[in-house]
Amino acid sequence: MVEAVFQILRAGKSLELIMSSYELLNEIEKRFPRIYVSESSGNGSPELVVIEEAWLPFMVSLDVMSSEKETNRRKLRGLFDPNGFHELITGLAEMAYKTNSQRLDTKVCVFIPLSLTLQPASKTTLLQFLGNMLLFQYLVNVLEGDFLARISMYKESMNWNFLRECLINMLLASKRVNYRVLMKECLHTICGLYQDYAGIRNEPDSSDEHSSENHNTDVAIALLEVQRTTCMAMQKLIIMIMEIDMSKQQANMLGLTTRSDGLRIPLIEIILDELTYYRKILPRFLQIFNDPKWKLEIIVQYLLKYTAKPVRTRRSNGPSEDSTFLGVLKSFSDSSSAYMSLTSQQQLPGMPGCNEAVIDSLSLVEISKNVAAAFNSLREADKKIQISSLGKEALFTATMIISTS
Repeated sequence: MVEAVFQILRAGKSLELIMSSYELLNEIEKRFPRIYVSESSGNGSPELVVIEEAWLPFMVSLDVMSSEKETNRRKLRGLFDPNGFHELITGLAEMAYKTNSQRLDTKVCVFIPLSLTLQPASKTTLLQFLGNMLLFQYLVNVLEGDFLARISMYKESMNWNFLRECLINMLLASKRVNYRVLMKECLHTICGLYQDYAGIRNEPDSSDEHSSENHNTDVAIALLEVQRTTCMAMQKLIIMIMEIDMSKQQANMLGLTTRSDGLRIPLIEIILDELTYYRKILPRFLQIFNDPKWKLEIIVQYLLKYTAKPVRTRRSNGPSEDSTFLGVLKSFSDSSSAYMSLTSQQQLPGMPGCNEAVIDSLSLVEISKNVAAAFNSLREADKKIQISSLGKEALFTATMIISTS
C-alpha cells in the first residue's frame, strides 16, 4: 500500500494527487515508524526496534549489488539507490540555478528553467518540479526518522554500530556517489531555492481578476510554500550529516571505528570552502540556515579563515583559544588584530571545533564586553565600515547587558 502511494507521488499528474500522496506518506511514517527506541521488557533500558519487513523507499546495500534482474525490478518500482538520490538533488540544483524570474501568462510570479523562458512554462513542468521537491522532503523525513532513533541510541551506549548502519551514512559511503560534489550541490540548492522563494515572496499578489484567468495559479501558489519547506528539508539533511561527522570523529578518538568506515571530508569543511570561493551565496546561506548551534560553528570557523594567527613559540605549550568563539572575539577586540583580520586573506591550517567548556566558562557580561570592543576596533580599523542591522542589534543587546549588570 505504501509503495502504491509512493508511486502516485512520483507519477502524479495533478496538484491534488501529488499533495495528497505526500501528506499520506508522512502520516504513515508518523503512525507506523519502521525504527524507534523502546524500553526493554527485561531491565527497562532503551533498545532499538527495527521493523525489517517495513517498506523502504531506499535501496542501500553499500556497493554490494544484487542480480541485474532484481536491480532492474527495484528501479521500476522507483526505489532510490545512492546514485538515484544524488540525481534527484542534482535535478533540484539545476532547477534552482537555471531559473529566471518571469510571470506566467498574467501576474503570478514563478521561477522556471532558462530553457523554458522562451515560452510560458507548462503546468506539467511546474508540477514535476513541485513533485520532485515534495519527493525530496519525504525522503529526508524517512532519513530523519532513522537518524534520530540511531543517534539517540549512540549517545546512550556509545556503540558506533548504531550510526554505522544509519541510512544516511550508508548513502554517503557508497563508492557510486561523489560525496564532495553531492554536498556542494546541497549547499547551492538551498541557496538557490531560497533566492527564488524570496523573489516570489517579495512580488505583489496577482489581482483576483487575473488569477481566475491563469491556469497555473494553483501550482504557483503551491510552489511558494514548497520551495520554503524544501529549503528547510535541505537544512535538516545538512545538519544530520554534520552530526554524523561529529559523532564519527568522537567514535574515532575512542577507537570505535574501523577501516571499513572509510575516510570522509567533514561537511563543515566543504561548506567553508564553498562560502569562501563563492562569496555571493554567503548572505543567502546565513539567512536561510537558522540552526543556532551549527550556524555559530560555521560562522566562527569562517571568521578563523581571515583572522591573523598568533605566532606560537616553544614556550607556548598551554591550551590555545585561537579556534574558539572566545578566541575570535578577543582577536577582533584588539585594534591591531582587527586590522590584520580585515586585510588578511590567508587560509589557516586546521580548524577544530569550538571548545564548549571555554564558551560555558565565559559569562554573558564578558561576551558582551568583547562584542562591544570588537565593533569599536573594527570601526577604528575602517572608518567607512558599514554595520548591518543585525550587527546593530547585537551591539545594542551587548550594551544593554553591560549597562544593567
